[in-house]
Amino acid sequence: MSSKQEFTRDGMYRKFCAYGFLKNLQFFDPFLVLFFRERGISFFEIGVLYSVREIMTNVTEIPTGVIADTIGRRTAMVLAFISYIISFALFYLFPTFPVFIAAMVFFAFGESFRSGTHKAMILEYLKLNNLMNHKVAYYGHTRSWSQIGSAVMALTAGLMVFFTGDYRSVFLYSIAPYLLGMVLIMTYPRELDFSPEEGESAAKDEKRRIGDTVKDFLRLFTDRQVRRALINSSLFDGFFKAVKDYVQPILKGLALTLPLMIGYEDHQRVAVVSGGLYFLLYLGTSQAARHSSRLNDLIPGIARGLNITFLAQFLIIGGIALSLILGSPLAAVILFVILYLLENVRRPYMLGYLSGKIKGSVMATGLSGESQLKTLLVAVLAPVLGKVVDGFGLGYGLLILAGISLVALIAVPIRDKE
Repeated sequence: MSSKQEFTRDGMYRKFCAYGFLKNLQFFDPFLVLFFRERGISFFEIGVLYSVREIMTNVTEIPTGVIADTIGRRTAMVLAFISYIISFALFYLFPTFPVFIAAMVFFAFGESFRSGTHKAMILEYLKLNNLMNHKVAYYGHTRSWSQIGSAVMALTAGLMVFFTGDYRSVFLYSIAPYLLGMVLIMTYPRELDFSPEEGESAAKDEKRRIGDTVKDFLRLFTDRQVRRALINSSLFDGFFKAVKDYVQPILKGLALTLPLMIGYEDHQRVAVVSGGLYFLLYLGTSQAARHSSRLNDLIPGIARGLNITFLAQFLIIGGIALSLILGSPLAAVILFVILYLLENVRRPYMLGYLSGKIKGSVMATGLSGESQLKTLLVAVLAPVLGKVVDGFGLGYGLLILAGISLVALIAVPIRDKE
């Protein structure tokens, strides 16, 4: 796998980067757990909401992946943006637990239509333009713009909460960039809708296309290397997704204990500390994603690099747990930052590995299958972790999660012929 980064920054490169930037302008993200807690929802109930989101994403993942690979990826992406916008509107207009469940369902539809689809469009573009040898660096660059979007989002969201004193309003403001993102997707060229095989007619019968797509997807799981890689990737990302938002209550507690902005309201102090840290965090993850292709230079061997990063995740989550148990929230926050950086170094590297194993015509479906495994894991872990946190504290909940992470690495390490 090449780590070179020489490729043309053409119009499509800029569109891919713009999409990533707009997609991550979810202004509620740094305050989602705090928003739920403000509404009197327990950590277990938050876990239930996350589980509903993940289960619905899981149920619709493969069908929407098939839709993307059969009737067009651009159409799937437009449907994703529409679903997200409905979700944001429900969170803002009806802030009650039953409606939150409905909002999570619409959010899940957005996730299932989007996951894997845009990555497949990028990879198809690279294939059409003979740029596949740059796939890790190219995707790393576009992902870095997603993280820049997250950095801008965090700073802007912090200012919104600082001046409005309201976590709820950030859902309303999240609608505008998603409308822009939907318009952007409509400008993508038609040739990115499908991945026709060499010599195949572009007018292939749709029924046959669906049948072939399903068959190719099922074949993915008969290949031991592909099956192991998909499971390994979904476990790593699933653990990260289950734990990442727990930094928010830690930040809130830290913000209220630090001798900063003493004369300001509590929500203003939390907004400045949370927004500022998330801003710096996402600037760091942007650089991590941009330079992820260098991982192969630092750790020779794709399988070795992926396994070492998985081991690092276990050590970091365990370190966060011990920091909290020993009463050192600042150390826990620092480790959370490292965890975010690790996720954004590994993800482009793993995508490059998977793209060499999965047939182009089922890339969206294959990546949706990976995402489905991840969402199933989060659906199980989120409420269980929430219950443990309610009963015994966040430190012990994360300690258990770290142990599960170690077992997963031992069970399904990446094994490949170097």
